[in-house]
Amino acid sequence: MKTHTLLMPLDAHLHLRDGVMLENIAPLSAYSFSGAIVMPNLVPPVSSLVDIRAYKKRIMATVPNDYFEPYMTLFYENYDKNFLESVADEIIAIKLYPAGITTNSEGGVSSFDIAEMRPTLEAMSELQIPLCVHGETDGFVMDREAEFMSIYELLASNFPNLKIIMEHITTKEAVDMLDRFDNLYASITVHHLLLTLDDVVGGMMMPHNFCKPIAKRPEDLDALLSIALEAHPKVMFGSDSAPHPQEKKESCGCAAGVFTAPIALQLLCEIFEQYDKLDNLQAFVSDNAQSIYGLCPEFKEVILEKRAFSIPQKYSNVVPMYAGETINWAIQSVE
Repeated sequence: MKTHTLLMPLDAHLHLRDGVMLENIAPLSAYSFSGAIVMPNLVPPVSSLVDIRAYKKRIMATVPNDYFEPYMTLFYENYDKNFLESVADEIIAIKLYPAGITTNSEGGVSSFDIAEMRPTLEAMSELQIPLCVHGETDGFVMDREAEFMSIYELLASNFPNLKIIMEHITTKEAVDMLDRFDNLYASITVHHLLLTLDDVVGGMMMPHNFCKPIAKRPEDLDALLSIALEAHPKVMFGSDSAPHPQEKKESCGCAAGVFTAPIALQLLCEIFEQYDKLDNLQAFVSDNAQSIYGLCPEFKEVILEKRAFSIPQKYSNVVPMYAGETINWAIQSVE
């Protein structure tokens, strides 16, 4: 039986939520990943040293039998340098959300005024704290990421020593932007390597494929596949796995988020094998993130095998992408 081994898989963008949802969901990522960069958009957001330590403690309490390192992030505000120095050893990055653009982002940035942001971003540059950005405007939904490229250009050119990660990119414009600035990097989800807008609303509405940023056009999908399959050193896997209770997805006002955490590695194996690029998967799911963020995760070996795997209808009360469908790869063992 064909197998493929991945060492120290890392998820560079993960939502674990809190409370009962955290208890149900965190063990699924901890099983197959060595670590993950955990998003701070709780209610209220993670924005202090006390918040960081308390949230990390709650995460670790849910995964006592598996080695899993939650790399913590802070919700962006215009922090002063003294505060940033006090938290620098506790976080891997700071996450910037434009205000109201996605789940729990109401307290995000409402104006990209460089003068107002300069003290914080210069301090982050000096302290080598990366800035992770949800890059969307509030324009027409299919154009929001492309419209945000001018803001990436503004940030990258004004702060050349600041490492900026364009989170969950979805467009050809974002792929092209990567090579324009040395300090720009990107994460890519598995669902954006599989879906276009047709898979969300082309026929019947598919609520469990709906996320922000929304899946785009075929030419955008092709651009993402090209750069991911080659494991470009400036891109890395970040699931943006975003669990919501079934009743929040299958309802009026469908919550944005695709849940892929327990099936991400299996789906990636299928994609990379399809294009005869399995040898590049290790870099995409671990090596590049280690280099970009300076991580050194504990050893974990995940062996996947090529066999039919039926995706469960639900994990607790969360419906995954492709629920009930059969894919071609499964996890054989984790050591």
